[in-house]
Amino acid sequence: MSSFVKTKLKNAREALGKKEYEAAREAATQVLEYEPENYNANVFLGLALLELGQLGGSEQAYQKAINSQPDQLLAWQGISKFYERTEQWDKYVETLEHLMHHFSRSNDATKTAETLQKIIDFRRERGSRSQLASALEYLLPGSSLYLVLSTLPLPNPTNPTSTTIFATQEAVHNSLPILEEIIALVEKDEDETVRKEIDKRRTRMNAPGLEELKKEVGREIWGASKLPRLYDEVLNHSTTPDDLRRIIESKLLRHKQQFLHALPRSMSSVKTQIATEVDTLVNGAVLLGIPDELAWTIFIEGMDSASINGYDFTSLRHFTRLFPSLPLTNLLKGYFTYIGAPLPREDEDDGEPLAIQPGEDAFDMILDAFTTLSGSIFATRIVADLYFQEEDYQNAIRLAESGLELVMKSETDNAKRLTQVRKAFNVILAASLVHFYPPKHHSRALGIIERVLVLDPNNTSCLMGRGYVLQYIDKWVEAGTLFAKVAQLIPEDLEIGLRAKEEHAWCQFHARHIENGVAGLKNVLDILDSIDGRDLDKARCLWRLGKCHWEMGNNQRDDAYKCFIMALKRNSTYAPAFTSLGIYYAEFISPPDPTRASKCFQKAFELDPREAYAARRLAEGFAEEQEWDLVDVVARRTIDGEGGLDAGMKDGDAVVTGRYLPTNAWAWKAVGVVELVRKNYPPAIQAFQVALRANPDEQLLWLRLGEAYSKAGRHSAALKALYRAHELSADDWICTYFIGEVHSQMGKFHDAIEAFESILTKRPSEVGVLMSLAQTNLDLGRDEMSTGFLARAEQSFGACVQVAVRAIRETPGFRSLAWKTAADAIFHLSRRTSFVDAVNVRALLEDVASLITSNISERLSGLLVLPSLEGDSPVGGRQALEVAIMAYDYRISLGSGESMTGSSWYDLGVALNCWSSQTTSREDHERAKKQATECLMNALREDAGNDIFWNALGSINFVAQPKTAQHAYIKALEIDSKSVVSWTNIGLLYLYHNDLQLANEALYRAQTLDPDYTLAWVGQGLVASANGHGTDARAMFEHAVGLTADIPEANLEYASQIFSSLSHISYGRPASYDAICPAFFVLDRYSKQRPDDATGLHLFGLVCERLGQINLGVDLIQRAISILEAIYEETEDPLVEQHFTMANSNLARLKLSALNYDGALESFESVLGLLPEDSSSSPDLILRAQAQFGSGLAQFKLGNLEEALSLLEAALESAGDNMLVRGQVTVLLAQTMWAIGTDEFKESAKAQLLECITTDPENLTAINALTGMGILTDDDSLIDAALSEILSLPVERRHQLDPRRDVDYLLIQHHLGQGDTAQALSVAQHAMFTEPSLPSPKRTLAYLALQQGQHDSALAVLASQTEDNLVDVRDSLALRAVAESINERRAQAQGEAVKSAQKAVMLAPWELRNWQSLAYVRSRSTE
Repeated sequence: MSSFVKTKLKNAREALGKKEYEAAREAATQVLEYEPENYNANVFLGLALLELGQLGGSEQAYQKAINSQPDQLLAWQGISKFYERTEQWDKYVETLEHLMHHFSRSNDATKTAETLQKIIDFRRERGSRSQLASALEYLLPGSSLYLVLSTLPLPNPTNPTSTTIFATQEAVHNSLPILEEIIALVEKDEDETVRKEIDKRRTRMNAPGLEELKKEVGREIWGASKLPRLYDEVLNHSTTPDDLRRIIESKLLRHKQQFLHALPRSMSSVKTQIATEVDTLVNGAVLLGIPDELAWTIFIEGMDSASINGYDFTSLRHFTRLFPSLPLTNLLKGYFTYIGAPLPREDEDDGEPLAIQPGEDAFDMILDAFTTLSGSIFATRIVADLYFQEEDYQNAIRLAESGLELVMKSETDNAKRLTQVRKAFNVILAASLVHFYPPKHHSRALGIIERVLVLDPNNTSCLMGRGYVLQYIDKWVEAGTLFAKVAQLIPEDLEIGLRAKEEHAWCQFHARHIENGVAGLKNVLDILDSIDGRDLDKARCLWRLGKCHWEMGNNQRDDAYKCFIMALKRNSTYAPAFTSLGIYYAEFISPPDPTRASKCFQKAFELDPREAYAARRLAEGFAEEQEWDLVDVVARRTIDGEGGLDAGMKDGDAVVTGRYLPTNAWAWKAVGVVELVRKNYPPAIQAFQVALRANPDEQLLWLRLGEAYSKAGRHSAALKALYRAHELSADDWICTYFIGEVHSQMGKFHDAIEAFESILTKRPSEVGVLMSLAQTNLDLGRDEMSTGFLARAEQSFGACVQVAVRAIRETPGFRSLAWKTAADAIFHLSRRTSFVDAVNVRALLEDVASLITSNISERLSGLLVLPSLEGDSPVGGRQALEVAIMAYDYRISLGSGESMTGSSWYDLGVALNCWSSQTTSREDHERAKKQATECLMNALREDAGNDIFWNALGSINFVAQPKTAQHAYIKALEIDSKSVVSWTNIGLLYLYHNDLQLANEALYRAQTLDPDYTLAWVGQGLVASANGHGTDARAMFEHAVGLTADIPEANLEYASQIFSSLSHISYGRPASYDAICPAFFVLDRYSKQRPDDATGLHLFGLVCERLGQINLGVDLIQRAISILEAIYEETEDPLVEQHFTMANSNLARLKLSALNYDGALESFESVLGLLPEDSSSSPDLILRAQAQFGSGLAQFKLGNLEEALSLLEAALESAGDNMLVRGQVTVLLAQTMWAIGTDEFKESAKAQLLECITTDPENLTAINALTGMGILTDDDSLIDAALSEILSLPVERRHQLDPRRDVDYLLIQHHLGQGDTAQALSVAQHAMFTEPSLPSPKRTLAYLALQQGQHDSALAVLASQTEDNLVDVRDSLALRAVAESINERRAQAQGEAVKSAQKAVMLAPWELRNWQSLAYVRSRSTE
């Protein structure tokens, strides 16, 4: 080293000493410039830079020094200070640890201890628990520093401040406190790690369950834990006190146990090793009597004994002394008391025994303690065994299954087999299943018994159980062999062994070895007599001995009787003996004593509901007396006695794999019949189903099940059951009858009729079948009428009347019901004004009338009589209604209690109300209305809770007394608030009386209750019409006529709405077929339903006129005129006269259209003759003007010009100030004058139209006519004069006046006529731009473009259309086809053109233009 370097290093050292850090930095820097690796210079530079705050350079300088001489301490100490000041704590600790190990290698114990103490203090202040534990481990004997630290002198407790390393000295010479601290730190750290890891993993997808997750985390943490080693160090420490040793041993046991439970079976070697270690710890604790609850619990739970007596009672008593307050101690105390074993003492030498409290029952004490011990194998086994001994088999089964689950869990967790304990639980389970509601659980019990006997062939409990099972299936020989084996195994046993001998003797008796059986039973009885108590066993043995004597013949029956009496003397509650006595009194003694027998059966059943024979005898007796409540009680108690549906396995008990076959199927059958009588159909169905599981081939059960299904509304299931019953007994007509009833309920009336008729072929006088057949025909007729099949309905009603008449004549007992059925059918027939087969209907009415033998009642006297049905007298709906009324009245006059019901009065009242609406006599109408009201009041007196009666009362008073009607409807709603009929009726009432808001609310409620109720939709349509919502009204009527139920009035109103919507169509322009056709179809249906309704026929004729069916329209209106004429002759109603006049006016117009000018003149003259000459009413003026104009037009067609003109002028005069009529007449007059053809008349026509336009400038019809005349005469000034007014109007107003855009059409035709195609295209383009959403202007423009050869433009215009309805598509297809056929640039265009033309023809084959387009397109494609 040069002097320069030494000098500079000295200067740097001195500067640092003087805290002149800048000078020190310069001196050190100069040294490093000369010697870059100089160790001291780098250290001085690092310190100077640190003090100057140049931290980066300082660390770099220290690191450079360390790298040059890593074994020198000066740089390490400097960088340690640097890290401490900059709070880089991890690097600071690493540096301290390096220094500590350096001092250790140098055997500098003091420096090592000081550095370690500094690290420990730092970890206590800033480190984690694991870091502190790692630092403290340096103080333990096994650490790398311990050899050096052990050289430290012993600490001086009297002067701890004499050294800086007192804490380290103390820890090195006594490591036990350090071990305890490390253990506490590691325990807390592991617990926190486990908790955090579980919380983190639980949020993962597909995470396992919580228990499995705990085990998974536990295996990772506990498998690598330091705690077992630390616990062992504490245990092996020489200064460890006993109390601490016990605590550590307990902690070690718990740690190893939880690790053992966390290990899976796949790690069997590790699990076995840990299990051995746990057993060692447990055995040591038990051997030394250490009061560690876990160790003792594991010891007791791990005992594998075949019986409870095999447990170490000494250890159990020791347990109770160590843990006197634990629940298991209380359980053991109760158990020792229960079995009579001595209780443990608090002190083995002296002291009082730990007796239970006075008045406390041992069994209750055991159960109370067990509530907190449900997870204990030992406690579960004790309680299960006690339940079995107490014959509480249900709880024994539950606990045995719970115990098996606990054993399985214990074997999995502890890697230790508990073979004997498992077998013991299986024995309890099997034996309990054998005796629990036998034989329902025997199949399950046998499987368990077989498994036990494989392990222990001489297990007496399982041998006995198997024997009992064999007894129930009548395998007496095999059962006797098993019982004999048990008797040989334990011959001196007075419990199981003696019972085995008794059962063996009982089996010998049933195996027909009667003498041996009797001898065996007597031998057992002798032994029992020598034993005190055992009364039940004695009674059973005596009863069995009595049964043996009973089977030995009549000469032994008295001995049997004595045995039964002796059995009851031994045990007065032994039920089988009472049953046997009952049989004795009922069947053996002469004469029989049924009273005593019944008492015996009743006593037997009271004592034991399992006495099925006694129960059945009681139920049969009660059924004969029709005491159904008592039958139900007996049957249900019998079912409870056999375990019910679930065989005693309620929810929460043992697992029930399926339902069990009933032992007493008759009881379930009885319950089903009782519930069927009570109309509780679901319980009846369940009962019959259970009974059928035991007797699947019993036909009567299937029949009853089908009946219950049908009455519960489950028709498909009913048919299946009834067809099964029919298969079992094809000759049972009752089954066929029920099948017919179900078909009828399902609406399959033809199948039902076929079934009933098949019965009547063999039993023609079966009244019930006759009535069902009549009712089914009636229902079929109603269904056919509602769906519009009127001829079929007539046939069905006729068949109903025929069958009902047959029933009346053959079976007087059901005459009232038969009269009602016949009258109902005739009443429905009366809705038709004429009949398809009038001869048949006449015969039916004559048959019914001939049966009405009594005179007319006072109710109908003077009001109506039976109609004359002989000869050629007319037969229509009126006559049928009168016969129906007389039939209803006759039904009431029969006088039987059955007939005098509300239904009878209701039927008569409704029929009279219908008749009152048809009669033309006001007096008869009022009287019939009054009598109908009285009938309905009588019906309500009979049954005030019938909402149908209240609805009928409301309908009768609908018009005349609205308040009464409203009250009636509200009463009906109070009875049934969800009745759609009541809500609809009250809604229509509000509508009729103009309360539209209430009407809408009521009808909306009806629609909500039943969206398919047609009348509610009709009402809503009427409300919409009244509110001016025509579109909504038409939509509702359209929906109504599409529903299943056919209401004729809905058809009429729908057609009327459609016809009214077409009234805005321009004069002379026919309406669209698609718009009118629905009206045509519904009116056709309506006219068939109401052939005498003049309004419907009149409207139908007008619709036919719109469709061009002129001749049909003429025929329909002529029919309407005939009906109106007949009505007017009876009533002379002026309103009818007005309708008659209008009908003649429309008929005349139709005849004019049909070119029948003479007939038209005749009809128009009739109209003029009917109209009063001095009338100034608007309808009369319009009719007169129309008649005069029509007459003039007819005269013109006939060539009578003068008469025609005079009539036309008269029409113009008749129009008066009515601008609408006057304008139309003026236009028609001008057109007539123009048609004459002379210049004079043409000029007069123009003058008429100009005058009309001057008076009414917005009369579009006149403007169009005048414009057409100008076009025909090439008079531009006339065209301008005609169109100037309307063209000057705003677009909206112009479109309002010209909805069909006739002006645009005329302008285009005008320009085309002048050869100005460009101007015509301009008009068409302007029309399209004005209304771009309408397809019609686009079609016009495309048509003009095609005329000019611009097929591309035409296709472009047509392609821009968005045609949302079929009419627009149909109208465009032909045009599109022509345009595509002209397009020569597209090879596939010709094929598409042909398809479009064919589609147009298919959609509208009546359009000639479509056929022309198809011909043109095909001709183009062949070129």
